[in-house]
Amino acid sequence: MAKYSFVIPCYRSENTLPKVVAEIKSEMSRRKGDTYEIVMVNDCSPDNVWSVIKKLVAEEDNRIGINLARNFGQHSALLAGYARCSGDFVVSLDDDGQTPLDSLGELIAKIEEGYDVVYAYYRVIKQTAFRKFGTWMAKRMAEIMLHEPKDVKGSSFFIARKYIIDEIVKYKNAFPYMGGLILRTTRNIASVPTNHRKRLEGVSGYSPFKLLSLWINGFTAFSVKPLEFSAFLGFILALAGFVYAIVTIVRRVSGITQVEGWSTIISLLLIIGGMILIMLGLIGEYIGRIYISINNSPQYVIKEMVGVKEDL
Repeated sequence: MAKYSFVIPCYRSENTLPKVVAEIKSEMSRRKGDTYEIVMVNDCSPDNVWSVIKKLVAEEDNRIGINLARNFGQHSALLAGYARCSGDFVVSLDDDGQTPLDSLGELIAKIEEGYDVVYAYYRVIKQTAFRKFGTWMAKRMAEIMLHEPKDVKGSSFFIARKYIIDEIVKYKNAFPYMGGLILRTTRNIASVPTNHRKRLEGVSGYSPFKLLSLWINGFTAFSVKPLEFSAFLGFILALAGFVYAIVTIVRRVSGITQVEGWSTIISLLLIIGGMILIMLGLIGEYIGRIYISINNSPQYVIKEMVGVKEDL
């Protein structure tokens, strides 16, 4: 059984993954006596990454490869890897080479202080303006919807104790969101600063639509605050309508006539109608997720595995 497990979700990384694995091996070679394993999960990547994973697994006996039947998303791929790792501490990282493994020792030192989860946060984010905005939005959402402590600065590079990972794996909903799963398990979280490198090649696999889906997934799976906000907004609009009705009656009794503008009426109808449709869509999103969960839709489907030992 390894002391450290590295879990890497893989997508469009046939050229970068070997460099990431080599960096892990180089870094762990400095930690004499610490055993480790590397779990690589192919999230149905359209490139040749599965062949690369099989080659990497064949080189060392402390590596595991998992091939998913279709693209389930980064968070589902992480769960697939978590279910097959055995380390006392589990390190999650990306496959694009932006994660600086030279800061691994800082994460390990911090978690040995007694924390359950330690994130590495980037001093300067080497991403496009859109991705930086997405990161900012995810942080605000976590603070508002999931009550994440303001001093916690997260990223996809973090280390967690095995009992936290074991608890996360128990989650069977078809819409996993790692930030929410960690926060509902523990609040004993710390962060350490690190550098952020440029991507070795290619672009992020997160399109605007995928980022939006991730945000929606985060707050609908672990919070009912959007529904509470909808109810509050509906109350405010109803109150405004009631006050306006009283004003209209008073003006009528006082003999004050008012010519209603067509543009004003149409604008109000569009605004209120749009809000109603948004609220209905939000309610429908919750109901749809309940329906999918009741149907036991899988988080992931494993097509093939290599390097898995019998005791796993």
